[in-house]
Amino acid sequence: MSSQLVWFELPAADPERSKRFFGELMGWRFESWGDESYSLVADANPGGALSTGDGHPVIYFSTDDIDAAVARIGELGGEAEPVRDVPGVGRMAACRDDQGTRFSLYQHAGEPGA
Repeated sequence: MSSQLVWFELPAADPERSKRFFGELMGWRFESWGDESYSLVADANPGGALSTGDGHPVIYFSTDDIDAAVARIGELGGEAEPVRDVPGVGRMAACRDDQGTRFSLYQHAGEPGA
């Protein structure tokens, strides 16, 4: 099973203020996507977004076998919500490691089993 960091989301109580901050700090440009609560980071690698809200950043790791990865998370003492299909994107699962740190797994729609 292979994986890599592919996406991040930063919650922002004040999205415009966060855009100014991260724009100055990282040189990021932002593009609107969907409604006003979500802005893509146009030039980050890996890609990411700012979303309206508060809480913790979420990182997404790709995997070529999300079902096996979710099963392994449980074996290692972590937790995973049921895998959900995201039309046109792939399959995702919100997870926590054995210490409660949040992350998400993602299997691209083109991968076998997706």
